[in-house]
Amino acid sequence: MATAPQFDSLPRRSTRVATDILIEVKGEKFAHAGETIVVNLHGGLIRTAARLDVGTLITIFVHRTGKSGLARVVFAPPDDPSHYGVELDQAENIWGLEPSPEDWEI
Repeated sequence: MATAPQFDSLPRRSTRVATDILIEVKGEKFAHAGETIVVNLHGGLIRTAARLDVGTLITIFVHRTGKSGLARVVFAPPDDPSHYGVELDQAENIWGLEPSPEDWEI
């Protein structure tokens, strides 16, 4: 599995976990299949065929948990238009990781 790119040098608010989870990315006028690459309590790095711009508001639906979360696209690497960094509006383990890292307890 490839290592996730670093989008910034700031410390993470919660532990990152590399995992491949099937998701659906929904916007105002679209819904596309996708998958996670790396997740944390506050968001993650996802892959989808949808073209997303930084600042786009989306809903991420996680198939295996049935949970969804509102999110914003915060990063789009210029060299790979299928990868996006997303930040959840509310920190939550929508991903269904059990056991989750200790710093995910809110």
